[in-house]
Amino acid sequence: MKTKKQYALFLAIFIIILLINFIFHLKKDTSDLNHISLEQWETTVSSKFHIQQLQFERVKNAYQAKEIYIKRLLTSHGIHSFQYDLFLRAFKKEEILEVWAKDKSATEFKLIKTFPFCKNSGTLGPKRKEGDLQIPEGFYRISHFNPKSNFLLSIKVSYPNASDKILSDPTQPGGDIYIHGNCYTVGCIPITDDKIQELYLLAMEAHQEEEQIPIHIFPTKNWSNILDEDSPHFSFWENSKQGFDLFEKNKKLPKVEVLENGEYDFE
Repeated sequence: MKTKKQYALFLAIFIIILLINFIFHLKKDTSDLNHISLEQWETTVSSKFHIQQLQFERVKNAYQAKEIYIKRLLTSHGIHSFQYDLFLRAFKKEEILEVWAKDKSATEFKLIKTFPFCKNSGTLGPKRKEGDLQIPEGFYRISHFNPKSNFLLSIKVSYPNASDKILSDPTQPGGDIYIHGNCYTVGCIPITDDKIQELYLLAMEAHQEEEQIPIHIFPTKNWSNILDEDSPHFSFWENSKQGFDLFEKNKKLPKVEVLENGEYDFE
């Protein structure tokens, strides 16, 4: 008969094997796209912007490193060409940047990737002044691509927007808010050099001259934890949550306007 020690050893080995299998499948499900076929991938005519960006060494290097991965990522979500719409959404408390995409013919966005912040800055609440170290909160667009960033590659958030210009410091609201590589921040969102290559390519291929990529930045996903009437940000957060709720309801981007008092109005 087996001793208690033998049973304990057998149980320990069995548990280790289960854990290894779990980790292996989890990793495969979230990061290994080598099994995705690109047979259905449709080659499209490169845009003028695409051609211009590939003149820069860092963008060219990013393509060499990430092009196949990006195509497989999109294909795994039913997108088979570089003809797609992109939407970014960031949550400061959870320290995550979500990437949503949809085929041009589709109506609803799908979550295709989540990047963790490498480092955070400031506290929950909107940015209101230069040097406050705050990551902005609100409804923005990607306004610039920087292939010569101090942090490898970067894409600029359109802070201050029309609301910020009303509610923030009238002379020094701050600016130069980017999503970038590396792991340093005083109000930007760093996601490491490796991940900024992926995001830069995704945004670059979705870029359209006539319509900038939207990015919504929120304090948290769990609004019930912060919507306290005693908070100085209560009215701002309550207003911002309306835009969050509209996208959550149908995965379609709401039309965002700014009223004279700086509040957002959604359609």
